[in-house]
Amino acid sequence: KETAARDFIIQDGAMNDLIRPTLYDAYHEIIAVDDARNGGELSETDVVGPVCESGDYLAKQRRLPRVAGHKQGVDALRRTVRACLERHVPVLTVFAFSSENWSRPEAEVTSLMNLLEQFLKSKSDDLMKQNVRLQAIGQIDRLPAPTRKVLDDVMQKTANNNSMTLVLALSYGSREEITAATRKIAQSVLDGHIKPEDITVDLVASHLDTANMPDPDLLIRTSGEMRISNFLLWQISYAEMVIVDKCWPDFRQGDLFAAVAEYQKRHRRFGSV
Repeated sequence: KETAARDFIIQDGAMNDLIRPTLYDAYHEIIAVDDARNGGELSETDVVGPVCESGDYLAKQRRLPRVAGHKQGVDALRRTVRACLERHVPVLTVFAFSSENWSRPEAEVTSLMNLLEQFLKSKSDDLMKQNVRLQAIGQIDRLPAPTRKVLDDVMQKTANNNSMTLVLALSYGSREEITAATRKIAQSVLDGHIKPEDITVDLVASHLDTANMPDPDLLIRTSGEMRISNFLLWQISYAEMVIVDKCWPDFRQGDLFAAVAEYQKRHRRFGSV
């Protein structure tokens, strides 16, 4: 059956800890996959964007330290990256740390930033071997200088890789993203560069953090949560949603494939018949 989807997103609702999606305890986990209808294999235009649920959600259930849940969330991210590579998914977007997560206790935020740095350092060589490019969206300037340095180094190191793109949403909030885009456009109008009537959907999209990325086709929300948690609100307008009743740290390759199979059953009309 010819593929119609372009992106999938998996959102876990609580992962922002370590980079829930591997960073999440903030960890929200969302995995977005673009086109997965070719016999269970995604086409070259498929995109997956994950938002991971918080690792502390799992930690509470199992009476473990919060950091333990976050670390397990990182393992889930590694598994998901491998699964997406196996299915030839071109883009995987993960909600690792939200803009709201800065309100958490300072010690916890510091722990999450350390986890993020550890993940980036330990995963750098693997990304090169897997030919995966790393990118990031969000208010990156709010990250601690050491964390930004490690992130920038890995992004530069993997810049020419082309098997898949892993996008980490860090210090990210969709409302903040849309607000910032609106300010830029308003300033352009004030400066006389464009007229109000020149403002189009494409123009707004070009001012978002994801300007050069395809919109997600599938949103996978873990932990059975029914909310989107301020993640890619503009971009997932036509994304299909699959709710997985499992915490992000427990998310396995089979769960991803099952979500894709569910997505493949759906007929996307985009307003037509």
